[in-house]
Amino acid sequence: MNHNKRLRLILGDQLNASHSWFSDKDDDTLYVVAELYQEATYTTHHVQKICAFFAAMEAFAKALSQAGHQVEYLTLDDTAHYPDLPSLLYELISKHEIARFEYQLPDEYRLRQQLADFSKTLSHQQKLSLHQQSLKQEVTVTHHESEHFFIEDKALSNYFSSEKRHRLESFYRKLRTKFDVLMEAGEPLGQQWNFDQDNRNKLKKVDLADIPEPLVFANDVSDILKRINRHKIPTIGKVEESLLWPVTRLQAVELLHFFCQYCLPNFGKFQDAMTGKLSFLGEDKGWSLYHSRLSFALNSKLISPKHVIDTAIVYFQQNHNLISLAQIEGFVRQILGWREFVRGIYWANMPEYSKHNHLNANRSLPKWFWTGDTRMSCMQHAINQSLTFAYAHHIQRLMVTGNFCLIAGITTDQVDNWYLGIYIDAIEWVEMPNTRGMSQFADGGIVGSKAYAASGNYINKMSDYCGDCHYKVSKTVGEDACPLNAMYWHFMDRHQEAFARNPRTNMVYANWRKKSDQDKAEVLEQAELHLYNLDIL
Repeated sequence: MNHNKRLRLILGDQLNASHSWFSDKDDDTLYVVAELYQEATYTTHHVQKICAFFAAMEAFAKALSQAGHQVEYLTLDDTAHYPDLPSLLYELISKHEIARFEYQLPDEYRLRQQLADFSKTLSHQQKLSLHQQSLKQEVTVTHHESEHFFIEDKALSNYFSSEKRHRLESFYRKLRTKFDVLMEAGEPLGQQWNFDQDNRNKLKKVDLADIPEPLVFANDVSDILKRINRHKIPTIGKVEESLLWPVTRLQAVELLHFFCQYCLPNFGKFQDAMTGKLSFLGEDKGWSLYHSRLSFALNSKLISPKHVIDTAIVYFQQNHNLISLAQIEGFVRQILGWREFVRGIYWANMPEYSKHNHLNANRSLPKWFWTGDTRMSCMQHAINQSLTFAYAHHIQRLMVTGNFCLIAGITTDQVDNWYLGIYIDAIEWVEMPNTRGMSQFADGGIVGSKAYAASGNYINKMSDYCGDCHYKVSKTVGEDACPLNAMYWHFMDRHQEAFARNPRTNMVYANWRKKSDQDKAEVLEQAELHLYNLDIL
């Protein structure tokens, strides 16, 4: 009996070829990568999301095998009869007479708890199940860091505390300093930490022609689609037999260089902009704009955040005439700042964070969130784009779909599940603080200092959606009035106790108090009508 036989589990978002696990080849080590029904169904995912993860996992397993590692790749056909991950692991450990089981710490609380419970039972041999009775030797368990993030898992508590309000800016400055990113002699490059004020430009007609055609790929996922259909996995959205997203490290690196060369020069300037003038159908460029679209590759760990930032900074240093400091700083802030920040918020507050509903939101998500069939142009564009590409950029998520859910008072569980399912990059650690925290203010201010509520005026300021809308953005009351306007005031009015003392909303309430009682009543009545008829807006 081989007491050195080791099984190492690789989850679908742990495709990190640079992990120290792979520095040596060992005939006694078996790597397992598995498509699992439990992972395909814990929420209703976009079909492109499942295809992308399965395609990336399969390609990663193949690359490991070609590099000389012992790898077992299991498809849905192989694992369908296992009700969950632990039951599959029991079987594999017994079959291969494993003495050592190792895994990387999952980034989702759900999976981390499942593996911790499994490991405890396995290590202590308590209450042996039928599976465990077949084990031929004692199994030791070890977990490892994922070696992906800037801040190691064990160091998160140095930055974040449970239920405490944290702010991005101070955290971001600490990380810029600690990792010497865009720094010079201990000071921020350009003597300014943040260029957010330069990142809020609207795209004008003259700008549209300059938007680059997005780089897309043609990954064959026809076999994966057959497996999804064969095992009756429920999905949303659409996909052809060819998937446009990167599913290998080489593709991720190619997309990174494309972004740096063609998009980064204007990324910061237009990172909040939205346009409906360029169709979201086919492979048009309106859906992508100047964004990197690297979030799936990053969140599946095909590419590291350090590599992304280092590469972008090299382009900036070599192309000062094309890429300004505001462009590169805006990009770095998203990855070194926000991405690391929401991860820290997640792990400091789970599992309680998943239950937060500070504003007591209780309405149901409108049916058209699953179809895009609404007369509201902004929502139609954002949702149809999401259904078509499993993608929308941060402002579409925060200030279009997220803003609607916030001011309509949609229950946070439903909002969470929609965001978690529809976006290709949505893994709970990054989705939940963005949705339940930043977007819905359900955490009561742990993530953000205010609720990001807005009327139609914001949409009109940052997009061209309103021009061809059924509703009039300039009107608050009337059959053709923009629903966001009255709903915004209704939201602010019903939550005065929560927001009236917030210095960031003082002006809003001052304007509300200036309205006559009759005007207020008309606005609130209009909002009640919209809220009653959410499904037919």
